[in-house]
Amino acid sequence: MRALGRFAAAGTGLAAASLAWGMGVERRWFTLRHATVPVLRPDARAPLRVLHVSDLHLLPRQDGVERFLAACVATGPDLVVATGDLVGSPDTIDAAVGLLAEVRAGRPGLAVLGSNDRYAPVPRSPLRYLASSGRKPSSDLLDTSRLIRGLAATGWELVDNRRLRLDTPSGIIDVAGLGDPHIGRDRPEYVDWTPPGAPVALRLGVVHSPYLRALDTFAAQGLDLTLAGHTHGGQVRVPLVGPLSSNCDLPLGQARGLSRHGATWLHVSAGLGHSRYAPYRLACRPEATVLDLVAARAGQ
Repeated sequence: MRALGRFAAAGTGLAAASLAWGMGVERRWFTLRHATVPVLRPDARAPLRVLHVSDLHLLPRQDGVERFLAACVATGPDLVVATGDLVGSPDTIDAAVGLLAEVRAGRPGLAVLGSNDRYAPVPRSPLRYLASSGRKPSSDLLDTSRLIRGLAATGWELVDNRRLRLDTPSGIIDVAGLGDPHIGRDRPEYVDWTPPGAPVALRLGVVHSPYLRALDTFAAQGLDLTLAGHTHGGQVRVPLVGPLSSNCDLPLGQARGLSRHGATWLHVSAGLGHSRYAPYRLACRPEATVLDLVAARAGQ
């Protein structure tokens, strides 16, 4: 019994230390990841460097995020893609617009919105947050139109349920975006899926939540690469086990980083932030990613 008591005390101490680490250190311990993706088509003129940012959940007094993003921009991306959940509270819309204007300055920027760009966060159990894969329960609407106007005024192209062609140093890329499947705003029927009439360097899909129906849509249309966020990489990852949740129907093994969905490359960002009501990270540092897109190799 005495040994059992010591074991229980040790377990309690470890849990408390993990919580203190996740709340006090790791959630602010930003990292910039790098990956090379052999995905460009033969008509590409040059490699393409993409900065993928996601899930800022911007809250007041987050100066560390601004400094980190400035360091990310210093890597010289040709294109920035922001995959939603940009704001973390109703009073950070203007701050998010200003911060993202600096990130995009001098280069094209593509963005989609996430559920947290439309609905204010509500208190909820951290365990429910990690286990939930359903719709966001809040009925408190944010001033999303203000966010959209601000992003558009600072040069961002919003691609929710929209398709466009974008000129880049690699050549023309064909971009298709979907609204957030997590709250049922994906409308593939609104998108013109006509195959490109001329050669392009890349066909790119952008969505906030990597639900399988969205990934299946992009794969069925022959897109080469999909960028998504939402999962926070699981936010809590158990060593030797991995994430406990992807917060959607994406397999847990794909909750962070580069993988394949059929013939399409998929990159899921673990994101930079967290809900204000779940302020922790464990074995899953907040991140942005530089993706160096290069020519596809034979058979890929």
